[in-house]
Amino acid sequence: MQKRFIAVLVASAFYSLNASAADLLQVYQQALANDATYASARALAAAGQERIVQGRSGLLPQVGLTGSSVRNDGDSSPWNEGQLITNPVTGEQSMVAGGGANVRTTEYTLALTQPLFRWAAWQTYQQSKLQQAISEAQFAQAQQDLITRVAQAYFDVLAAQDKLESIRAQKSAVTEQLASAKRNFEVGTQTITDTHEAQAANDLVLAQEFAAVNDLDNKTNALQAIIGTTPGTLAPLKTGITLNAPSPASPEPWVTSAEIQNYGVTVSQLQVELAKREIARNRAGHYPTLDLVASSTRRDVGGQITGSGVQKNNGIGVQFAVPIFSGFGVTSRVRESIALEDKARSDLEFTRRQAALQARQAYLGVNSGMAQVKALEAAEVSSQSALESNKLGYQVGVRINIDVLNAQRQLYSTRTDLSRARYDTIVNGLRLKAAAGSLREADLAAVNQLLVQ
Repeated sequence: MQKRFIAVLVASAFYSLNASAADLLQVYQQALANDATYASARALAAAGQERIVQGRSGLLPQVGLTGSSVRNDGDSSPWNEGQLITNPVTGEQSMVAGGGANVRTTEYTLALTQPLFRWAAWQTYQQSKLQQAISEAQFAQAQQDLITRVAQAYFDVLAAQDKLESIRAQKSAVTEQLASAKRNFEVGTQTITDTHEAQAANDLVLAQEFAAVNDLDNKTNALQAIIGTTPGTLAPLKTGITLNAPSPASPEPWVTSAEIQNYGVTVSQLQVELAKREIARNRAGHYPTLDLVASSTRRDVGGQITGSGVQKNNGIGVQFAVPIFSGFGVTSRVRESIALEDKARSDLEFTRRQAALQARQAYLGVNSGMAQVKALEAAEVSSQSALESNKLGYQVGVRINIDVLNAQRQLYSTRTDLSRARYDTIVNGLRLKAAAGSLREADLAAVNQLLVQ
């Protein structure tokens, strides 16, 4: 009865551990809230939303209000009576009255300027649209990068955990084998060589355990840098899962999609268009400009001065400017922008080739990984059978201790390689969709279904 009660407690504890394990989607949600790189991209996208407003401002009316209030105090004597004095602000002249001068001039001007033809301002507005589109594409690429980074870090932790568990299981088996070799040596059925071999294998697995613990800490810290908190228990892969091949099952559609839809390619294409607009904007330095201008002025002059009172003036008209010579500056800026357009085109070609290369590599990685998984699954069964056969042969005396140790090492190494191959295949599948520009959160949810819920 007591043993059954203990078994129930152990089972309930194991169930609670699995129930509290975080899956891939939960870790991704933590990364969305806490990843610094993603937060930076989100802020940059928010800043890019203001580009159109700023670019359009150069085409809208500009209204300004200016004013001044100036007081002139002076003492006029008979010899300067009737003399003209100059307002230091407006530059206007007035007659000095006899007996002194105490003049206050207050002036306000409301002015409006509406561009009618400014080719540079129009090109700036068109550039602002491209700049906002670039910021949106960069943010979409940051979202895809976050998905792949989270998946990579998540499965790196699982792989490190699997490796550590495999090494500890191997350590337990080697320890048992070492104890058996020592007992057999004491009763004289085996030589000291078997004991030394078992001891060497035990020392080696201890060193591997230390390295595996350190690797697990490093992988956990890498995941923590993304999600901002120490990760708890992670949900592992289900046993006996089947990985699906890429669809379509040919690399060419993926490469074509990468050359067109990849967000890096999209950004480069927009930058080429931006460079074209920059050429047109610089060439506008040779073009005339035409503005509609309107103003309203009120001038109030008071004091012992001839012509005091309130003056009002309203005006409306057009104003044009024709650039004639700018010291070859405009021509130089045009040549510079043409060279920068050539650079943008070269960058686009490089980005397109890189996207195609990434798509091919990810496609081959998925297919190769699936073949490795299939081969390692068969190798695991064979290694398990070989270990059992060597143990039986060791017991009957036809196998020696080193044969059993080698069979154990082969089995645990195969298991570690199998789990690593599964993880790499899954991540390469996500990278393939990212290269093609089609990776979404739904794809991460599909991978999450492969985990123990």
